[in-house]
Amino acid sequence: MNAVKLIAVALIVAGTLGLAYGSFNYTKETQALKLGSIELSFKEKQTVDIPLWASISAIAAGVGLLLFTGKKA
Repeated sequence: MNAVKLIAVALIVAGTLGLAYGSFNYTKETQALKLGSIELSFKEKQTVDIPLWASISAIAAGVGLLLFTGKKA
């Protein structure tokens, strides 16, 4: 499998996951204060929304790469 097909499949999978889930969460740890050996930090939960147009565009780009590359006349 060449690199273009691999990228196309990755785009299709990423777009499908974006459509299926719509967002993902991650936790970010932030150091607020450090005085000598005392350290104050907190964890903040972040949510990233995946736009519908981005998911559809990724799928369309992946399908386009699969269909229109690799065919030489």
